[in-house]
Amino acid sequence: MEKTLKTILEQAIKDNQIDNELYSFYNVKKGLRNEDHTGVLVGLTQIADVVGYERADSKKIECEGRLYYRGYEIRDLMKIFDFSHHRGFEQCSFLLLFGHLPSDAEMDLFLDYYRQNTALPQDFLELNILRMPGKNLMNKIQQAILMLYAYDDKADDITPYNTLIQGLSLMAKMPSIIAYSYQTKIHNFDDRSLIIHRVLPDESISETILRLTRSDGKYTQTEAEVLDSMLVLHADHGGGNNSTFTNVVISSTGTDLYSSMAGSVGALKGPRHGGANQAVVEMMKAVIQEIGYCEDEAVVRDLIERIVDKKFYDGKGLVYGMGHAVYTLSDPRSCILQEKAAILAKEKGMEKEFAFYQRFEKCAKEVLWEKKHKHVSSNIDFYSGFVYEMLNIPFELVAPLFVCARMVGWLAHNIEDKCYCDKIVRPATKYVGTIKEAGK
Repeated sequence: MEKTLKTILEQAIKDNQIDNELYSFYNVKKGLRNEDHTGVLVGLTQIADVVGYERADSKKIECEGRLYYRGYEIRDLMKIFDFSHHRGFEQCSFLLLFGHLPSDAEMDLFLDYYRQNTALPQDFLELNILRMPGKNLMNKIQQAILMLYAYDDKADDITPYNTLIQGLSLMAKMPSIIAYSYQTKIHNFDDRSLIIHRVLPDESISETILRLTRSDGKYTQTEAEVLDSMLVLHADHGGGNNSTFTNVVISSTGTDLYSSMAGSVGALKGPRHGGANQAVVEMMKAVIQEIGYCEDEAVVRDLIERIVDKKFYDGKGLVYGMGHAVYTLSDPRSCILQEKAAILAKEKGMEKEFAFYQRFEKCAKEVLWEKKHKHVSSNIDFYSGFVYEMLNIPFELVAPLFVCARMVGWLAHNIEDKCYCDKIVRPATKYVGTIKEAGK
C-alpha cells in the first residue's frame, strides 16, 4: 500500500503507544487529576475557592457546593450586589481584583476608568472587524485581542499596575468586540443586515451587551438583571480551571497580557470547557423533540434511562448538564440561576418550559443514583442555555459572553501570580521510550 502522511501517522501512533498502566506505575496524574478525581494542587490563591466536597480521614466526603469570591459566599454576594441598576458584575469585578467590597467612592473611580476605555481605537472597527469577518467568534475575539497589542505603547510592560490597566481596558472593550464581530459574521456569512450600535458609556456591561446585539437595541430591566447575574456567576471559578491556568502558564514566561488573554480564549473555546453548555442545549433539543414538555415523570425517567443506557441521543451514556468535576451534592451557581430563570420565565411566558427543565433535573438525579449509585447535581450549564434562549441571545454568543465574564478572573489570577509566585510554570514529564543508536 502506498504510504501517505496519514498512514505514516497511524502507524506511528501504534508504534509509540504509551500504556495506561505506566501512569500509575510512575505516579503521573493524567490531566492533573488525582485518583479520586480531585485536582492536583498547582498553586495558592486568595481570589476564589470552589468547595464541592470535604475531607475526613483522608476520604472525600460529599457536601453542598459553595463558591467563594474573596472569602464571600456567592449566595451572600448575590443579595448585596446592585442588580437593580445592573452593576452587579462591575462590583464583582472590583471585589475579585482588589479583595474587598468597594466603597461608593471606589466604585465611582472604577466605573469612571471603565467608561473612559469602552471605545475601540480609531479605525479598529473598520480595519480589524468589518474588513476581517470571522466564521468563528471565539477565534475572532482572539484575533482582536492580539490586534489591540499594536495600539498599546506599553504593551510589553508586565508590571502589576500596567497589567491591571491593560486588563480593565480589554474588559471595557469586550462587549463591543463581541457584538461587532457577531454583526459582521451574520452579515458576511448569513446574508443578514449589518447593524452597528454605538457604545453608550453610561450603560452597564449587561445593558451594553443586550443593546449592541439586538437590531432594535431594546431590552427589559429583568433581562438586564438576569444577564448581569449570569456574568457574576461566570466571573471566576478558582485558579484550576483550564482557561485560568492557561493564562497563568503563559504569563509566567514573562510575555504580554494580550498573549495570555488570547490563550485563555483558546482554552475556553474547547467543548470540554466553555463549550459544555452546547452539549446540554443539543441534548435538550433532542429530548423535547422526542417527548415534548412532558409532565409525566415516568416518561421522562424512561427517556433518561435510555440516554444512560446509550440507546438515545449520542450513544455516550452521558446526561449533559448533570454532575461536575468538583461539586457533588449541588452547584451553587445552578441553584442561583434557577431562581433567576424562574423570574425571567414568568416575564417571557415560558413557565411550562422552565418547569420541564426542573422536572428533567429531578428525574435525572434519581436515575443516575439508581443506575450508578452516584449523587449528582445540575451544573450551571444545565440552565444557562435555557436562560440565554429566553434572553433571545443567539447560541453562538454564549461562549463569547463567557469570555466577557471570565476575563476578570483571568486578570485577577494573572496579577496575583505576578505578585506572589512569579516563577515560570515548568512541570516535567517522565520519558518512557527506548534509547536508540543512530544508524542501527
